[in-house]
Amino acid sequence: MTRIVAGLAGGRRLSVPAGRRTRPTSERAREGLFSSLGDLSGARFLDLFAGSGAVGLEALSRGASAATLVESDAGALRVLRSNATGLGLPGVDVRPSSVERFLDELVERDEPGEPYDVVFLDPPYALDIDPVLRRALVAIGDVVVVERATRDGAPTWPDGVVGDKVRRYGDTALWYGRRS
Repeated sequence: MTRIVAGLAGGRRLSVPAGRRTRPTSERAREGLFSSLGDLSGARFLDLFAGSGAVGLEALSRGASAATLVESDAGALRVLRSNATGLGLPGVDVRPSSVERFLDELVERDEPGEPYDVVFLDPPYALDIDPVLRRALVAIGDVVVVERATRDGAPTWPDGVVGDKVRRYGDTALWYGRRS
């Protein structure tokens, strides 16, 4: 079990998927993430590789107006949907899709829509994140944050994004990039 750290749903418990396929972002890392991001009032948040949904749901709890949570694993999706329903926060949009397919669909739209204010990626640590970041460029409006193992080092930011800072939480690092 984990919980929402702060905001409207602060303290509420969340379920996490069983097994090792999903690695939830720790409460400590989420607290650091949202402290770094500041005021999310009215923001559009995109949580790629959403797992239990803890990060996107935390964004809604802290004032984001909308959060799109993209997850392809069936077990994680069941937990994510249950967490979203249990919290009852408005603005949640669960997308049962691979991240690559979701981003390709954004690119293929005649009108891709508004980019997201914050894009958060927490892929399996073994995944090469650089091609996904290049695809995600279409969705990034202001800030992109990549969660990786500290030992993996910084992602290669695509043209149009510059590295901003890194925050470490034990074996986990959050790499921040900004649209240039």
